Amino acid sequence: MKTALLILDMLNTFDFPDGKILARRALPVAQNILRLKARCKKAGVPIIYVNDNFGMWHADWVSIYQACVADRSDGKQIARLMKPDEGDHFVLKPKHSGFYCTNLEPLLHDLHVKRLILCGIAGDICVLFTAHDAHMRNFDLIIPKDGVVSLTGKGDRFLIHQFEKTLKFPMTRSIRIHL
Repeated sequence: MKTALLILDMLNTFDFPDGKILARRALPVAQNILRLKARCKKAGVPIIYVNDNFGMWHADWVSIYQACVADRSDGKQIARLMKPDEGDHFVLKPKHSGFYCTNLEPLLHDLHVKRLILCGIAGDICVLFTAHDAHMRNFDLIIPKDGVVSLTGKGDRFLIHQFEKTLKFPMTRSIRIHL
């Protein structure tokens, strides 16, 4: 089954209430995602960044990246780590779900993808909404426990409950994902 790695909202300025808290919580997750991304690249798995457009309607990934690594950005350290590589795909989204008003679904079909590995921030918002929409479109899902994070531990627990108990999506550590 063809798999793709979706990296959600890791290019971020964290310019919102409690953004600094989420940035601190997201740094170790970014490092886990990078290791998973390297494994995926080696296995030929497509890498797709799905990122908020921050209301920049004429943006591309370069302008989003530049905003995130700017001196005033609380997300510059994570953005530098998570910079897309040559050949990575990039989808801009206007709202929480990676599928809402984006070209993600046709891209996945064009790549013949049937299974998605979802990682990124915020787990209890954008990752959850994207997972719901992927499920509604009959994609198989894997969510690495060490590849998602919410603003709070309570948000993380809610996310795990939703995925494992309610929706029956497998969650595992990223190192245990078979590619």
